[in-house]
Amino acid sequence: MRGENLFDIIFYRLPNGKQPVREFLDSLDIKMRVSALDELKLLEEFGNQLKSPHSKPIGDGLFELRIKFSSNISRIFYFFQSGKKIVVTNGFVKKTNKTPPGEIEKAKKYKTDYEKRKTDE
Repeated sequence: MRGENLFDIIFYRLPNGKQPVREFLDSLDIKMRVSALDELKLLEEFGNQLKSPHSKPIGDGLFELRIKFSSNISRIFYFFQSGKKIVVTNGFVKKTNKTPPGEIEKAKKYKTDYEKRKTDE
């Protein structure tokens, strides 16, 4: 049955309560937001089995969810936690061929922060 194997999508939350991916999704125009939500649904359904062109590993346990609508391209970073949990960290609109290093560094920082706070609980 489809619903039994879904992964849990968790939106990373900064210590101040803000959720970078939620804010990113809210900033997108409606058509791009629908495309992003469709890709998140695929991630929820297929998890670590989701491959290119939808997902790509970027190193250090991070992956990028690849979103495209018309000629517009966006990315959302994520990583896996124990069980069937996927934490989405941040997103951006891609304007160059290469992913900006600052966006990857931000995702790494959020991943480290999330893991540290989880072990502190």
